[in-house]
Parts: sequence; structure tokens; C-alpha cells
Amino acid sequence: MMQTLLNSRPWRLVMTALCFVLFGAGGLLLSLIGFPLLNLFIVKPEKKRLVARRCISYCFNFFINTLRYLSVINCQIIGKEILAQDQRCLIVANHPSLIDYVILASVMPTTDCIVKSSLKKNIFVKGVIRAADYLVNNQSDILLPECTRRFEKNETLIIFPEGTRTVYGEPLKLQRGAANIAVRCRVNIRLVHIECDERMLDKQSPWYRIPARKPTFTIRIGQLIDITSFIKNADAAEPSVVARQLNRYLQRQLTHSSH
Repeated sequence: MMQTLLNSRPWRLVMTALCFVLFGAGGLLLSLIGFPLLNLFIVKPEKKRLVARRCISYCFNFFINTLRYLSVINCQIIGKEILAQDQRCLIVANHPSLIDYVILASVMPTTDCIVKSSLKKNIFVKGVIRAADYLVNNQSDILLPECTRRFEKNETLIIFPEGTRTVYGEPLKLQRGAANIAVRCRVNIRLVHIECDERMLDKQSPWYRIPARKPTFTIRIGQLIDITSFIKNADAAEPSVVARQLNRYLQRQLTHSSH
């Protein structure tokens, strides 16, 4: 009887709403209380942002476990121990849902991310973005040099090359940002394949559109693309040409994984 209730659509609708409130409240508490307190105790910017990212990862982990516990979703990450070992690496993933970054960052305590500039105006997350010192996608003049600087410190960087969530029923269409960063910064790419067996929180599904069955998110950690070998074997040495070739390769790999 209890299991039937937990799997019912009305239960999951109420719990989804509760979790959205929890997420927003958590972002505000971190921005208004947590990170200002951090500024009082940690002076060095580098250490401050790493501690902030660990706090964010811990909160994301708590959030994903809460979604599981309340029977909103199932979630499994196949090969997550690989992510813990990756350094100086670009994490490239497809983007079917609103919580893709939350899932990945929940198991990557110090990872960086490129976020949409519009999120810097979002009252719930702008303080989080500032404290974690995430890169912003409209900073084109400093983006590549800043990526290079961070990779030199062995950081990982998550990017969703579609630029936005996948439009259901349409083929993946990657922008060239991820390929350009990989080629020009000379860093390897770790492919990550994200799947959800029900439509939830995708581009066309508002949070209150609850699927008939509890959705399962499956994240598979894929191959590591050796960028040096890719550049060496490319037909041309011009970075823009190599980036286009790499982008086509990434699109084939991520498209194949989504079917």
C-alpha cells in the first residue's frame, strides 16, 4: 500500500514541488548566509572557491538523495569513480533535463562549469555562481585564457555543448564551444551520456508535468578522447578546422548514446 502511494503521480507531484522549494531555499541560504560566513574565515580566493564548490557538491548530493528518498526519481551513475580520477579534463555531456548539472556536480566536489549569463540574474543561484567562480558563457574575450588558467591547475570543467536542454524529438545540435576549448586549450574530453526513461524537466516539460511512471536517470561515464591524438590525426592543423571536425565527432558520439 505504501509503495503504491510513493509511486503514484499525485505523491510525486507534491514531492516535486517540495523539492523545488527546497532547492530554491537552499540556494538563498547559501548566498545570504553560508558564503558570506565563508568570506569571514577564508581570505585566499582560490581556497575560497574550492571550499564553496565542495559545499555546493554536498548540497547537490543531499538534494539528489532527497529526490530518491521521496520517490521522485531513480538515479544511477555508472562509472562515477572515473570522474573522481579525471584531472585537467573537459567533461562533455548531452543535456536532456534541468537537473543534469546537479547530478554530475553532486559526485564532482571541485568541478568548474560554464553557465548561461542569464543565471547571474536568478536570485536563487546568482550567489552560488559568484562564490563558486563559475565561468559565464558571454565572457568570450576572457573565456579561453581563463579556461587555460584553470586547466593548468588540473581542474575539470563541465560543459553541455548543446547550449541548452535537448528539444524532445529533435536531433542533437552541438555548438562549437566545447570543441574549441578542447582544441585551443589542448585538454582531453571525457564523454558523459545522460538518459532518462521518462520525460521529466526537459525543454518542453514544466516541473508539474509528472510522468505516469517514476523516471530513472542513468548517467554513463564514457570514453576519454585523447585530444593530442585527435589533433595529430586531423587533416588540417588550423584550430578552427580541427574544432569543426571534433565537433562532428562529438555529435556522432552523443547522438549514438541517446538512442
